[in-house]
Amino acid sequence: MYTILLKNCAFFARHGVHAAEHQLGQRFYVDARLRVVPERPLDQDDVRGTVDYGVAFAVIEEVVTGRRRFLIEALAMDVAKALCERFPQIASAEITVRKPNAPVAGVLDYVETTIVWPERSA
Repeated sequence: MYTILLKNCAFFARHGVHAAEHQLGQRFYVDARLRVVPERPLDQDDVRGTVDYGVAFAVIEEVVTGRRRFLIEALAMDVAKALCERFPQIASAEITVRKPNAPVAGVLDYVETTIVWPERSA
C-alpha cells in the first residue's frame, strides 16, 4: 500500500448556505490523500494498476464544480465517494476542503474540513 497526494487543487464553485455564496461563488481548495493498493506490482511501472492522478483531478473537479452543496463536509464526502467509485484500488480517501472566504464575522485564513472514506470505527 502507498499514498498518492493531490495537494491544493483549486476550483471556482458556488457552495454555501447563504444566497450571496451561490450568486457570487468563490474558490475552494481540495487535498486528496489516497491510500492505494495497486492492482499490479509497482515494478511493472504500469499506470493501469494504480490511480491516474490526472483522472483523479478531473473527478475532483467534476464534483466540486457540479451541483451546489450547503456544507463543505458534504462536498468532501462526495469527492471521496466519487474517487473510491472510480478507482477500486483506493483503500481509503482522506479529503480536505478549504473555503478561504467563509462568511464569518471575523478575520481568518480559511475554514477547513477533513473526512475519511470509507469511515473506520475507532
